[in-house]
Amino acid sequence: MGLSGGGSGAGHRIVGLAGLLATVLFIALFRLERLGPLDFWAWLALNIVILVVLGFAFDRGYGRRLKEDLGTGLVRKLAIGIASAAALYAVFAVGRLVALRILPFAASGISSVYALKAGVPALRVVLLIGLVIGPGEELFWRGFFQERAAATTNPAFGFALAALLYTAVHLASGNVMLVLSAAVCGVFWGWLYFRFRSPVLNVVSHTLWDLAVFVFFPF
Repeated sequence: MGLSGGGSGAGHRIVGLAGLLATVLFIALFRLERLGPLDFWAWLALNIVILVVLGFAFDRGYGRRLKEDLGTGLVRKLAIGIASAAALYAVFAVGRLVALRILPFAASGISSVYALKAGVPALRVVLLIGLVIGPGEELFWRGFFQERAAATTNPAFGFALAALLYTAVHLASGNVMLVLSAAVCGVFWGWLYFRFRSPVLNVVSHTLWDLAVFVFFPF
């Protein structure tokens, strides 16, 4: 797949506006955690839908790239996506043990993350993660934002900018453990996209990891 767009001023504006909108939406989410009748999970899903829809609207080549990605080497991408999700889970398992030993706030930070699903039916969390949150985060952060940033500058800068902003929006939570987790995930999935340029691969990795961590094999 070729990079979409060029290094024009319009390309820079699209990246800037997309980043600004994502920052506003996620800061509000992490600061408030609820919007009227929407709990954290529903609000997160809504934010992601908004960003993905706007991504498709701003980037007319986005749908074509996804179609091409689905049509080439799908089995290999699925295999790498599954393996990478398992590898990232292992990294977090070890990281949790280390953090609990050396960081006095680690236990409360981890508990605060899991408190977000307290009282929420497990099936609802599974459906939102599996159908919207996991796929949508990768479609926006890597498939659109990192791709567009790379197209207007270079792939290394696109990777760095996406990972940095993905981490930065989590600062609004005030949870150091969540911010550290976002930093690791942002670099990991950003590198996967930098290396393989496959939204499908990233979607598989992110979605399976989310389901493992939040539902099936929580820490």
